[in-house]
Amino acid sequence: MEKTKYVFVTGGVVSSLGKGIIAASLGKLLQARGFRVTIQKLDPYINIDPGTLNPYEHGECYVTVDGQETDLDLGHYERFLGVETHRENNVTTGRIYQNVINKERRGDYLGKTVQIIPHITDEIKENIKSFSSKGFDFVITEIGGTVGDIESLPYIESVRQLKWEMGKNCLIVHLTYVPYIAAARELKTKPTQHSVKMLQEQGVQPDLLILRTEHHISKELRKKIALFCNVEPDAVMQSIDASTIYRVPLNMQQERLDEVVLTKMGIEPDKIPSANMEEWTRFVERFENATETVRIGLVGKYVQLPDAYMSIIESLKHASAFHNRKLDLKLILSDDITPENVEGKLKGLDGMVVAPGFGQRGMEGKFTALKYARENNVPCLGICMGMQTMSIEFARNVLGYADANSTEIDPATSHNVVDIMEEQKHILNLGGSMRLGAYGCKLKEGSRVHGIYGKTEISERHRHRYEFNNAYKAEFEAAGMICSGQNDTLDLVEIIELTTHKWYIGVQFHPEYSSTVIHPHPLFVSFVGAATGL
Repeated sequence: MEKTKYVFVTGGVVSSLGKGIIAASLGKLLQARGFRVTIQKLDPYINIDPGTLNPYEHGECYVTVDGQETDLDLGHYERFLGVETHRENNVTTGRIYQNVINKERRGDYLGKTVQIIPHITDEIKENIKSFSSKGFDFVITEIGGTVGDIESLPYIESVRQLKWEMGKNCLIVHLTYVPYIAAARELKTKPTQHSVKMLQEQGVQPDLLILRTEHHISKELRKKIALFCNVEPDAVMQSIDASTIYRVPLNMQQERLDEVVLTKMGIEPDKIPSANMEEWTRFVERFENATETVRIGLVGKYVQLPDAYMSIIESLKHASAFHNRKLDLKLILSDDITPENVEGKLKGLDGMVVAPGFGQRGMEGKFTALKYARENNVPCLGICMGMQTMSIEFARNVLGYADANSTEIDPATSHNVVDIMEEQKHILNLGGSMRLGAYGCKLKEGSRVHGIYGKTEISERHRHRYEFNNAYKAEFEAAGMICSGQNDTLDLVEIIELTTHKWYIGVQFHPEYSSTVIHPHPLFVSFVGAATGL
């Protein structure tokens, strides 16, 4: 296409309606028609990024290949589209203001008074339009929060300006909620009407409405909404509750979402190949129709909020569907695991994942769970701190170093099996300063992970400050725990595996960031395969 097309997804009535899933679904449908698509998230909070946020505040912190800590919705974008995102795909109000203030300090504004309009809105628009030179046909931008939030006002104003500047190359999708009042046995459209009215008061007229609902919305009700909201009837669509988020693109294809978007943006859908969703459909059918189950335990400290482990959970779903299994996931709070109750909590699991995290809370429970998995031949995958706890448990109970620990937990330990990275020792500002993004790793030929990946050189994403202490490498390998993956440039151990176990692997990186619907990550595929006995 001659010019990049921009689609904005806003939300109204309530939060958590699934703007990210709708954005990713539209992106998938357009991609399946042959267009080059990327998706961007604009977050209205003042943090520079979610890297210093507690997972209970904001869920998982997702890391891009170029080392940006971002919102968890970017994980959905990558899992749906299979396209890597980067720093510019997630922008926060904090970063916008930081950039503007830095420019003001340098004198870039030539002494002018710096204001929300035009300086903040110009910075937002500059971030949005930065994709125009990168060859994308469509840029889908999700605006976080809900219309009417004070925090979102500069973003909505920026959309208003872009709509006037770009004309048909800009389209606005508004996602709202249509509640069902059980006592009246009716769906109510008034919240949607008020939400659109609020958007209109800010100078923005949505081109297309998507109505989140638990019940089917009739044609007559859609016409009513179209009349009150100044939207064409064929541009009012429903997004009904689905058994899985992966069915949403197929549901929205039935609603003709991609066709309506193309038509409104001056592209004739009939002249473009229809969306080929065959491979996606096969995945969804396997996911929904599997009759046998695989029972996996996820041991972590944030299990009360599953969003904290979003990418791990979705990766397990991808791998389970690959093996035609339904995932039976048991979330296990590591704080609650003790030597006395560990068998009761873990018995019956086909496999176990020990989750990443920071800090001391729940560490002893992880050690206890790992000892059980190691001694009872339960397939086990340790991720990031999960690998570190694997190392410590092995040092304590196999090598005999009873006080073995990480210096993150016990700075005075005499056996620092896990220690802080040298370049991290003098860092004072915690935000964005860890080892972040994709790094290379060389796999030991003949190792289990070498067979899993089917190659010697891999690249995976990281988010950590501490590492396996190479001083213990020879002792570990002599006792059967080999270091099967290493970054030679930094001399860092990336993977450990227990040779005498059915499947016991720890990785310092985050493989869950790279698993997609069409291409599930080989580590998760192998792990679930071992858990199912394949």
